[in-house]
Amino acid sequence: MSSTSSIAARVAQLDWSALGQQLDARGYAMTPQLITVSECAELSDLFADESRFRSRVDMARHRFGVGEYKYFAEPLPAIVATLRQQLYERLVPIANRWMGALKISTRFPSQLTSFLAECAAHGQTRPTPLLLHYTTDGYNCLHQDLYGAVAFPLQATFALSQVGEEYTGGEFLLVEQRPHAQSRGDAIVLRRGEAVIFANRFRPAVGPRGPYRAVVRHGVSRLHSGERLTLGIIFHNAE
Repeated sequence: MSSTSSIAARVAQLDWSALGQQLDARGYAMTPQLITVSECAELSDLFADESRFRSRVDMARHRFGVGEYKYFAEPLPAIVATLRQQLYERLVPIANRWMGALKISTRFPSQLTSFLAECAAHGQTRPTPLLLHYTTDGYNCLHQDLYGAVAFPLQATFALSQVGEEYTGGEFLLVEQRPHAQSRGDAIVLRRGEAVIFANRFRPAVGPRGPYRAVVRHGVSRLHSGERLTLGIIFHNAE
């Protein structure tokens, strides 16, 4: 795989001011291609190597949808570990700003290692980055990725497959519940190597009386054909 320094440089070169504005305005932001085609292929190939994962979930068995996902074991693949660290450090200011806007006392440390230490202090020690796999008619029900008392309010999903070539359908879904109003949804199409960064439980939205808490859930629409693989980067660990 590419060197971790190359991946770190790509993350650093993103327009974080614009991404932050998009996250504030709508609860999600899309990046340009952040991982290469060859990196996407190498990550996809890991799905068949059971030694790289700590657990596998059959989504239909648990009525989560139709498909499967696998949580990486430690040590994480270098590209995954680097993305997790580099993205966290740039999302922390946004997360802390959101906590302040909602008058929540929680503040997140500037470094991922310190945040994971907080997770461990609450019994959350299992890594949560994962690969998700869907085939024709697969989907993922709307949900939130929460695994204990400690939770970071943002996460990222990377497309490893090319829409229109390897699969059709399978849009990334975000649904926002607003107090005393109908829910609002977005269907997001990701091209291979791109990422969507999004609020994974709630975000501050602006109303007539100032910021309020908008609850967010995410999922995947039904695949019409083909095979879809994605990488999920969750920053908090699981119990």
